[in-house]
Amino acid sequence: MPTAYLLLGSNLGNRAATLQAAVAELGRMAGSVTAASGLYETAAWGLTEQPAFLNQALEVQTSLSPAQLLAACLAAEQRAGRQRLVRWGSRTLDVDILLYDDLVLDTPALQLPHPRLPERRFALLPLAEIAATIVHPSLGCTVAELLAECSDTLAVTRL
Repeated sequence: MPTAYLLLGSNLGNRAATLQAAVAELGRMAGSVTAASGLYETAAWGLTEQPAFLNQALEVQTSLSPAQLLAACLAAEQRAGRQRLVRWGSRTLDVDILLYDDLVLDTPALQLPHPRLPERRFALLPLAEIAATIVHPSLGCTVAELLAECSDTLAVTRL
């Protein structure tokens, strides 16, 4: 069964409760959540004039195809009240697929691995907690190595 790594994020409402509910829902919809990082708080990336985010990485064993997994992630976002009004804007829930086994995919709907993973400390830090030795299929280095080389200077604090 394929292994996917997801990143959850929330910066509106009760962020921790939203992430907790999303973990349960994704476990029902997408497969078995086999590992979860702690919660990390970080300043917003992209549009910086908004509340801080809580982020969490998940390892999911899934029988879903990448497209089906994306649909499950988008459905979880929608059920959490996500509205896509502004790119990188505030949101109740954001779910990104970071990695899906060693698959490299580039379609209009989905790019794997996530194209901005190497430049986002807020994604690499929680991912390294649960999957430090996983090798990025395009870059050939581990998540821990990507984190060590990441130039992102945003503070990311484990709660």
